[in-house]
Amino acid sequence: MQSRSPRILIYSHDTFGLGHLRRSRVIAQALVAHRPDTSILIIAGSPVVGSFSFPPQVDFIRVPGVVKLGAESYAPSNPGLSIEDLTEIRSAIIKKTAEIFDPDIFLVDKEPLGMRGEVEESLTFLKSTGCRLVLGLRDIMDEPSRLADEWTRKGAFAAVENLYDDVWIYGLPDICDPLEGIGISQRVRDRAVFTGYLPRADEPSGALPDQIRIGERPFVLVTTGGGGDGARLVDWVLRAYESDPSIGVRAKIVLGPFMETGFASDFQARARKLDSVDLITFAASIEPLFERAEGIVAMGGYNTFCEILSFDKPAVIVPRRHPRLEQFIRASRAEDLGLARMLLDDEVENAAIMAGAIRSLPGQNRPQAAAIDKLLGGVETIRRLVDDIVADGRRGAVRSLGRRQDPRHVAGRP
Repeated sequence: MQSRSPRILIYSHDTFGLGHLRRSRVIAQALVAHRPDTSILIIAGSPVVGSFSFPPQVDFIRVPGVVKLGAESYAPSNPGLSIEDLTEIRSAIIKKTAEIFDPDIFLVDKEPLGMRGEVEESLTFLKSTGCRLVLGLRDIMDEPSRLADEWTRKGAFAAVENLYDDVWIYGLPDICDPLEGIGISQRVRDRAVFTGYLPRADEPSGALPDQIRIGERPFVLVTTGGGGDGARLVDWVLRAYESDPSIGVRAKIVLGPFMETGFASDFQARARKLDSVDLITFAASIEPLFERAEGIVAMGGYNTFCEILSFDKPAVIVPRRHPRLEQFIRASRAEDLGLARMLLDDEVENAAIMAGAIRSLPGQNRPQAAAIDKLLGGVETIRRLVDDIVADGRRGAVRSLGRRQDPRHVAGRP
């Protein structure tokens, strides 16, 4: 029997953008709403973690941040530190937090060993305490051969095989199986559960940013997620409105907190000259904008995709293809399944293509028309999985919470 209220530690390394933090926050909020006695602590590297609201049962510790230079290359945000020193500091903070907080579940987002292996010591320690170790993976990681090479270099395969008790995949095999083709063992596959996508809702406290004027006219929402790699998309949208004043629907553009200052300043100046465009830098609660929008123009990040599905909005996705193919794979599958339309930035110089896509958005099919079963079952499934773990107790027998799922055996399906 559980002798105390459940404790869950979540690791969100946040080396680039907002994806890891926002995914971790959604899971934390859903779990404490389901089990109000649960205490959750999020370890995050994002410099904007303090901009988000959390329930009383959820708190966070921010470790020193890094700047992502490439697919696997990082530099300290603080120029006075080497990356080796910074990794050692972060690793020590994570380990000490794990020792004192003494969680029942340790949920690691995406990186099996964390940035530069910084959670390996914590994983080894927590395994000795009976803590349940869970790796959470988004629906798509990268092209399989590239992911296999990356995990081999990082020593991730051994961690997944020998340390983790469970793998939660925040998606459906109907769209993608991130473990397919990377050489993972059947033993790991037997521990994996496809949860479905993580639904989003318009939070009661989700007031609209003051800078955004809604009015009565319909609008499309243009979002770049964190914004660090969203300049090409924003420029394409602005050129569409600059070249075609008759598009007929307003644009609300959210740049993201990590967009380069020079780009942001230029975009703000251009937007001020356009009557049909409003622009802000960052909205911690972007859900109200999704709820009110006629359609979405966005990149293909996981969280934005979940919001498109949750609010059932017609969408045009312009995926990045570097340094990973994740967004391209997701957008391609979404288009094949009728969930969204994809535009490639190969045609970014043609403003008329974007203008036409925006003009046709309100009449485009919505995701629910694709009728994919259990598409947004992620929160419901994760709550059930946590209930099972808590019922087992800290040192209960480690039992499988679900075989590797195929379309006939997705969590939540008969």
